[in-house]
Amino acid sequence: MAVNPQLFTNGMPVPFVNEIFVLARDGVEFEIDKIPGIHGDKINAKGTIYLSNVRMVFVANKPVGHFTAFDMPLLYVHAEKFNQPIFFCNNISGLVEPVVPEDQHRALYSSHSFKIYFKEGGCGTFVPLFFNLIASVRQYNQHISESGSEAVRVDPLQAAETPVDEMMRHAYVDPQDPTRIFLQQPNRESQLRRRTYQPQPVEQHIT
Repeated sequence: MAVNPQLFTNGMPVPFVNEIFVLARDGVEFEIDKIPGIHGDKINAKGTIYLSNVRMVFVANKPVGHFTAFDMPLLYVHAEKFNQPIFFCNNISGLVEPVVPEDQHRALYSSHSFKIYFKEGGCGTFVPLFFNLIASVRQYNQHISESGSEAVRVDPLQAAETPVDEMMRHAYVDPQDPTRIFLQQPNRESQLRRRTYQPQPVEQHIT
């Protein structure tokens, strides 16, 4: 994971090289724990989830303190589950491993617990695409275990090699689900591309 990834002025995440955005889902509530500098270290915010062949990115409608967005590499997500409680809204829960800076030890960081609540409309488009993409990324890369213990040993950008075109062409669209599927890439005119999860000067991200 990474707190506050780079965003365009319209809220779209700045893509990595070879990253393909699959969908965007507005009207979700996002919960994540262990956020430094936040009282109680847990964030609850409303906003938009973006899903690509590399990651999920939550972008808040309004900043919560210094928190504006949260980036979750698909190869670092594990223990994901779709929950349908009787008295509350449907949600996806799971764990995500942190993206550890190159100059720091992995032992200093622990897994984050997250939930994505679908409070506005259905989730019949988002949920199948999310689970199919996660499965495809794992199968293609074959570096992640059920426990997630292998997730922190791989480059999260390896997921960009996963072929997603066929999956997107056959995606089921639920009319009750306001998820937007990207038939062409947003911000295609921009040359700004990230090459690594590690912080670098902006000029080094331009291809």
